[in-house]
Amino acid sequence: MIRTAFATLVLLVAPLAAAAPADPLALDGTALAQRLEAGATGADRVTALALERIERLDPRIDAVIATNPDAREQARASDARRAAGAARGPLDGLPLLVKDNIESRDPMPTTAGSLALADNLAGRDAPVVARLRAAGMVILGKTNLSEWANIRDADSISGWSATGGQTRNPHVLDRNPCGSSSGSGAAVAAGFAPFALGTETNGSITCPAAVAGIVGLKPTVGLVPRTHIVPISSSQDTAGPMTRSVADAALLLTALAGSDPADPATAEADARRTDYAAALDPDALAGARLGVLRSAAGFHAATDAVFERALDTLRGQGAVLVEVEAFPEEAALDAHQLPILLSELKATLDAYLASTDPQRVATRSLADVIAFNRAYAEVELAPFGQSLFEEAVATTGLDDPDYLAHRDAARRIAAGGIDRLLAGHDLVALVAPTMGPAWPTDPVLKDRYVGGGIGNPAAIAGYPHLTVPMGAVRGLPVGLSFVGAAWSEARLLALGHAFEQAAQARVRPRWLGTLR
Repeated sequence: MIRTAFATLVLLVAPLAAAAPADPLALDGTALAQRLEAGATGADRVTALALERIERLDPRIDAVIATNPDAREQARASDARRAAGAARGPLDGLPLLVKDNIESRDPMPTTAGSLALADNLAGRDAPVVARLRAAGMVILGKTNLSEWANIRDADSISGWSATGGQTRNPHVLDRNPCGSSSGSGAAVAAGFAPFALGTETNGSITCPAAVAGIVGLKPTVGLVPRTHIVPISSSQDTAGPMTRSVADAALLLTALAGSDPADPATAEADARRTDYAAALDPDALAGARLGVLRSAAGFHAATDAVFERALDTLRGQGAVLVEVEAFPEEAALDAHQLPILLSELKATLDAYLASTDPQRVATRSLADVIAFNRAYAEVELAPFGQSLFEEAVATTGLDDPDYLAHRDAARRIAAGGIDRLLAGHDLVALVAPTMGPAWPTDPVLKDRYVGGGIGNPAAIAGYPHLTVPMGAVRGLPVGLSFVGAAWSEARLLALGHAFEQAAQARVRPRWLGTLR
């Protein structure tokens, strides 16, 4: 089935592959897989090029925390399988970068960006890594992130961690990469690898993907397992693909999706998963009814202008655009979300830390991490504090009536609001700008997000959210969001693929020092 789907996918993206440059790392993953399958290049050569590129260029952007000493060995094993006619499918031999809050059994610690986990050699694969390893992918290294996935302090700098330093945006180096999957987005955009894994609680895949000018998919919570991923929220956390193209995201999701006995949220995943690559259709927009969420725009005039051009492209491909009302009760979501995240953070992080090797990880609880940060304040707390950690450690558990009331209200508003908009207008998805362009990284004023987007309700609902490049503002990428109902990834990816093929809107990084 995988080979049949991949053959179909090759036909869908063949025009892009035919025009691709000779440098294999300039290709998207689907085109690179074609070259591997044809014998035009080998996994070991691609891996060697990727490692050389990281060594040479990553000091300019600090997207990669560690490279895998075993990567070349994994690549050679892939080449041997392919030579023997035993390749494991289209992902075999392709390089992958993994966000450094996701465990792998490779000789690299999983730090979540914190020095408290500097020796956290897990010796185990998160199921998402195990599935991609089983598909033959080469684990190239671990990417930098906003420390603790950006839940430590209310006044933070996205892309900074004590372990990895400050990730920079390869489009313009003094601009922020967003977060928390900062390194994953920047590394894919910079050409270090065609695939990366990110994680999202709220915006941590879609925001860095949008400002890096790549594709990011936050799946339905429960489609992809979270076991052995440093957690924040049992109700919102998920891992997902960050890639050069929608076709690449579909290939990766096909391998990632599925149930995990250790993660009860994934109970439905085996029944819901499908071959997402096979479902791609360049004509998916024809007749598709899409809700234009104007209330998620209007925050930045130049981004709005790019959005209008994207809407013209959607119309040109036959989409039926329906103007929809503002998201109902959205203003109430923030008041509910933070108490939920803080309660779940304490419960889930305490459980994760208790599962680590006590010989390697001395911090066994959130309270221990807070104390560690105070002890090493000159390194850990120099750029910003830990106010959210301190609020979270004071919460009283997942049986607290206030927590339960906030959780139930948030689910009702977010999921119910999206469902009502979709059903009330007979829509297959909502579209909006993902957000504005990247802002300057600023240690004084900290993060300065350009508002807008529909990421907040999608994250709180646990619903899928796909961002696809829609153009640029003075060379800074901006993304187009597609949000749908739970388990609608196949439809969203098909819509995003059709838009991507028509718009051809991805811009390559210019590595500028600043904008004049």
